[in-house]
Amino acid sequence: MNGERAAWLRCYRCWSQDLEIQLHYDAIRRVDPETGALAEGVDEVQEAVVQCLACMHDQPHLAFEEDRVVPLVDRWERMVAGTPWVASCTVTIDADRVETCSGPEAAEFLTYGAFGDAGVREFFTHVRFHKHDEEQIVVHLLVELYARSAQEATEVLEEAAQGQLEITSLAEESRPPAHASDEAH
Repeated sequence: MNGERAAWLRCYRCWSQDLEIQLHYDAIRRVDPETGALAEGVDEVQEAVVQCLACMHDQPHLAFEEDRVVPLVDRWERMVAGTPWVASCTVTIDADRVETCSGPEAAEFLTYGAFGDAGVREFFTHVRFHKHDEEQIVVHLLVELYARSAQEATEVLEEAAQGQLEITSLAEESRPPAHASDEAH
């Protein structure tokens, strides 16, 4: 069992197993007037981010469920066994998908508009530029993602794209070296 867990319970970039989880919990809960005990939550939000302490990258292939870190089945094998791929691409999206396209948060909003959650959580993106075309925005990006083949990388980009995707180039990069098990952190 531990050997199976070791396959996914590590950083997908540097393979370190020195991970931590940051939990953010916000709730409004009713109080039982008879006992003073807390009742079910009226409004509860829990967010968990697993981070590698060796390279400080978030681990989007891992989630927090029922008090334990678990792999995301559709993502962990591709990210841990895959290699980095860099795509130069454009995504044409409806302008109303982007909250703002200027200022310090513009790149994040454009990335989210182009690729949704995967764009801001799973991919490393760089918005090169964008242009407005009537009611649409064409976002030009460099995207780094992890995949086991060019076909899989293309499929992941196509599934994440929130509009018309055009990939102008796709190249495999070398993976950063794995941390040695005896290496001090």
